[in-house]
Amino acid sequence: MQDLVALVTAAPETPAGTSRFVRWLSLQGLSIVLWVLGALLATRFIQWVVGRITARIDSQFTESDALVRSEAIKHRHSVAQILAWAAIAIVYIIAGFNIVRQFNVPITGFVAPATVLGAALGFGAQRIVQDLLSGFFIITEKQYGFGDVVSLAIVGATEPAEGTVEDVTLRITKLRSADGEMITIPNGQIVKAINLSKDWARSVVDIPLPIGADMSKVNDLIAQIGHQAFTDSRTRNLLLDEPTAMGVIDIEVDTMTVRIVARTLPGKQFEVSRDLRSRIVRAFGRAGIALAPGSVIETDSVSPVAAEEGSR
Repeated sequence: MQDLVALVTAAPETPAGTSRFVRWLSLQGLSIVLWVLGALLATRFIQWVVGRITARIDSQFTESDALVRSEAIKHRHSVAQILAWAAIAIVYIIAGFNIVRQFNVPITGFVAPATVLGAALGFGAQRIVQDLLSGFFIITEKQYGFGDVVSLAIVGATEPAEGTVEDVTLRITKLRSADGEMITIPNGQIVKAINLSKDWARSVVDIPLPIGADMSKVNDLIAQIGHQAFTDSRTRNLLLDEPTAMGVIDIEVDTMTVRIVARTLPGKQFEVSRDLRSRIVRAFGRAGIALAPGSVIETDSVSPVAAEEGSR
């Protein structure tokens, strides 16, 4: 009877490897789970901290009377994004190494394969390295930053990518176009960067006129338009100096082109150009001066660098 009771109450036998697997799960497996959760929590914490920092940087602009972000604010915003990207990468690298160690794989055993892999990446991942180096120089040289209006010439593209910078990392630049599209560009593919909102900008408006127009009257009208725009409360804060006429810049068979220019705050040249065009149309209409038939008032925006080169 005692043998029967002992047989019934005895624990069922388990396979030989089951106890070792349960022990591994309770030790190494738990450690792996903790490292994964720790990496995820650290990533969320870094993103939260950087979000608070960038929000505080942006609040310095929104709470001030400034109409545009200063170069220091834009640079600090970009640096904060770069530091967040680098910190998250370091967290994942540390977590990855510690997870590999839990499988009892010696880290020193990766030295030789890492050398071969590094050589292979040196040939196969040249574009990634190029992107990272280009992004490093974009940030350190302050070529552009968050909130800048830029025009980027890209390798193999017939037209430049234009828009407002929404994100800059070591590898990519993200632009928001005028149509609301998000454009992502690898930094290594950028061959020319034109910053349309660095320090100051210039609004350029070309006025097509028929041959024979009274130039003295035209110049007087342009001077009046520039003075009115400079004294108007709507545009006074956008202008750095009074719009002036540059005279006739082009003559064709039956038309000539007169140009008016104005130095504006960074990124505000488009708004100033729209205001000047409307003033020109009204003033010339009241004065009885018609525009050249079949032509339109053209507007261009010149960056500070391009403006300096054109004035030489």
